Amino acid sequence: MQFYSDKDIKIPEAVRNKLYSAIDLLAKGEPVQYILGETEFYGLNFKVKPGVLIPRPETEEIVELILKDIGKPYNKTSLKILDIGTGSGCIAIALAKNISEAKVMAWDISEEALHVAQENAVYNDVDINFHKADILSYKPDFHTDRNIDIIVSNPPYVCRSEQAEMKIQVLDYEPHLALFVNDEDPLIFYRTITLLALKMLKKGGCLYFEINSRFGTETLNLVKKNPFREVRLFKDLSGKNRIIKAVL
Repeated sequence: MQFYSDKDIKIPEAVRNKLYSAIDLLAKGEPVQYILGETEFYGLNFKVKPGVLIPRPETEEIVELILKDIGKPYNKTSLKILDIGTGSGCIAIALAKNISEAKVMAWDISEEALHVAQENAVYNDVDINFHKADILSYKPDFHTDRNIDIIVSNPPYVCRSEQAEMKIQVLDYEPHLALFVNDEDPLIFYRTITLLALKMLKKGGCLYFEINSRFGTETLNLVKKNPFREVRLFKDLSGKNRIIKAVL
């Protein structure tokens, strides 16, 4: 706005060309986060690029809930956290940054996402164990994997039928692998991860999901069918069903 309204502003030609290029990309619908190459999440800066889902503000609420549940101080030396479907690494990195002594692991099926997540971990000075995994085919080892305190996941949950309602910035630019599930089985990731959590969480461990608000009751009932001591559904700041927490 200053560039167009203030005739006294002098911008070098190289910078001016970058500005015009950015305006052209915005006009075509490319998200501003991809144009800038970064975004903010939970007070931290994250690199993003096409092929990696842009962190959403509502996802910050699941980080806030986990930190609230843990309680201060956050230096829990024996805490083990697993983030399934980490994407840019935003949840795992925000938790690692705030729980300095915790052991944090992060999985994703996308090598491109894992590469960006690793860059973000270095950029934010946290140590995270990243691993490529297809959660739909992962087979946990009961003897070695049952040591997790917290499993958190923001898996793909948007139905293909919802595409018509989505903005071009999301539909044409963000990775469909991280967004969409088939309408025939929209809760496939929640069902799979819930069953994995039963085998991987310690007694008293917690499972946290970000969910599709349209399937709040269905997702809640899916988790409740399993032997958790407590299952709760939380709304986000907009009043939409957004988070499920289950205690083993």
